[in-house]
Amino acid sequence: MSYDVAIVGAGYVGLPLSTTFAEAGCRVLLVDVVEPVVEALNRGESHIEDVESAHLAPLVEQGLIRATVDYAELKDADAILIALPTPLSRQREPDLSVVEAAARGIAKVLREGQVVVLESTTWPGTTREVLQPILEAGSGMTAGVGFHLAMSPERVDPGREDWTTKTTPKVLGGITPACTRRAAGVYSRAVDSIVEVSTPEAAELTKLLENIFRSVNIALVNELAQLCDRMSIDVWEVVNAASTKPFGFMPFSPGPGLGGHCIPIDPFYLTWKAREFGFYTEFIELAGKVNEEMPYFCRSLVSQALNHAKQKAMKGSKILVLGVAYKPDIADMRESPAVKLISLLSNAGADVAYHDPHVPHFAEHRLDMSSVAYEPAAYDCVVIATDHSSIDYDALIDEAELVVDLRNATGAKGTESPKVFKL
Repeated sequence: MSYDVAIVGAGYVGLPLSTTFAEAGCRVLLVDVVEPVVEALNRGESHIEDVESAHLAPLVEQGLIRATVDYAELKDADAILIALPTPLSRQREPDLSVVEAAARGIAKVLREGQVVVLESTTWPGTTREVLQPILEAGSGMTAGVGFHLAMSPERVDPGREDWTTKTTPKVLGGITPACTRRAAGVYSRAVDSIVEVSTPEAAELTKLLENIFRSVNIALVNELAQLCDRMSIDVWEVVNAASTKPFGFMPFSPGPGLGGHCIPIDPFYLTWKAREFGFYTEFIELAGKVNEEMPYFCRSLVSQALNHAKQKAMKGSKILVLGVAYKPDIADMRESPAVKLISLLSNAGADVAYHDPHVPHFAEHRLDMSSVAYEPAAYDCVVIATDHSSIDYDALIDEAELVVDLRNATGAKGTESPKVFKL
């Protein structure tokens, strides 16, 4: 059986990518090492929130998508796209072990004329310095001659509906101009717009710049929020007022920290690589420091609110955290700052529970918790960590004894209420 595209990794990037190609009429092979996931996919059952089973099942039934754990089947595909995680180690350094292992598996079955594209976010040079040698050594072929190699970073934003995998422009750069052209030909079958750059390194750095831009600007407004707390100025009012300027300003919101699969991680890929060149990305690292400290600042806000409003210590207080997903209206828990905040509140002696309609249970960072019933009046304090739209925040102000709002979810009513303390 032949395939137009094979995608290694059936996760948050790989599965939406597979449906995008399948909807364009391409036959897609999904390769993943988790057998239960593969079995579910072949039944038309999705494990990814952005791809509903009702959307996936018809594509599977039509034979446009098939999943397997067998890397040997990759030889039957015209193109192989690698969409695997690239996390940080405990020492906050890049961990490419998953991508490297996949590359070794691909190299064993790579055939002449195939196109290989790395989608995983990583440091500039990974495609040329890590992926290319593995593929060449294992296949006996040369990139740009025997097979074509390129880099095209994913741009997935979970929960977003206005921009999809199909409509978001696709940046890509190949090892050679011919590699770029061949990779562009693959993606142009399913993606509306292709942006070709001169090298894989340019494509890799493009993705990092996009996320570093957000990290730095979020750090700026997070630092401003801390200053506004000391100056007794409403940071949300300031950001909203600045946003009325029709040019030269882009609004960013403060919060309890950074979450998701990109922004808390990607900048550190560049800071790590920069040291190889004797260069220190102080601006980027300072932004990371500010953002990583936000859960600690928010813990202090909760403590102050309890002291001022209820003359009550943190120790022994019953606290309900609203929302543990990293952003509203999704179930994605990756790098969620709410988890760190819960840990800090618990370590300070509080009796902490959480309610999240999207996350019934989680086990991370030595925490193993399940979502409780939404009963704000049963707690000394309710902390809004993620502002899911299903919560009636006006009613929350009326029902709760005390609210610490880290997302401005309570709006104008919260600003006016003596029971609400805002970031």
